[in-house]
Amino acid sequence: MVGRYVSLVGVVISLALAGCGSSESGGGAGQAAESAPHSGEQTYNRYCFSCHAAGVAGAPKVGDAESWAPRIAKGPAALLQSTIAGIAPGMPARGLCTSCSDDQLAEAIDFMVLRSQ
Repeated sequence: MVGRYVSLVGVVISLALAGCGSSESGGGAGQAAESAPHSGEQTYNRYCFSCHAAGVAGAPKVGDAESWAPRIAKGPAALLQSTIAGIAPGMPARGLCTSCSDDQLAEAIDFMVLRSQ
């Protein structure tokens, strides 16, 4: 059952992202890029939001530049590694997204960082 769900989610995400980056819709490439959602936004909204929007268990709130600054200073590889491994006591490994690829996690991190600088 879980395998079917994961497969279905993969298909839905693939279909949803299939149109991203296309500049053939009206308005030109600049407008399409501005209105296109960030690739990590879906992962953030599904798995990260519950802690990072409110600062649950010490999670840095998205948009709080002061809280994010020391984390961002460590670089994207360190942020990804701590997401994969988790940070005791509050950050579970992979943010409880066991079906997320490392790339999806990196995109969610990027989404949060861009909104927190």
